[in-house]
Amino acid sequence: MVDRIRPYTLLVARVVLGVVFVVHGWQKFATMGLAQTTAFFDSIGIPLAGVAAPAVAVLEVVGGIALILGAALPVFGTLLALNMLGAILFVHGANGFGADKGGYEYVLVLAATTLAVGFSGGGALAVDALWQRRRQPVAV
Repeated sequence: MVDRIRPYTLLVARVVLGVVFVVHGWQKFATMGLAQTTAFFDSIGIPLAGVAAPAVAVLEVVGGIALILGAALPVFGTLLALNMLGAILFVHGANGFGADKGGYEYVLVLAATTLAVGFSGGGALAVDALWQRRRQPVAV
């Protein structure tokens, strides 16, 4: 029973995580704007804020879409988890654990689940699974 449900639970996890990252990345473009995002990154001591801000915004949007599609999951799972570790280091770590005080609880969950989904195979309707099926050698 669990084996039959697993692909669909991974699909739900992928899509939910992907939507979260797309929304957060899009906010850096549309709501805050890259100039304000860059200024914020600079104010909290992120090195090369002028490069980091657009890179993070693009990573979150593209990585979120990749999660939704189930494409290049190990790559984007790792990159997004590293992105969240950066958010812990530069933004949330000093505020303690609890998310209610701006702590790293939520960001840590995003890092761990994104990494787990990234190396899960993606579940149902994952583009990565389609590529793997086509690559498998056929016995002649």
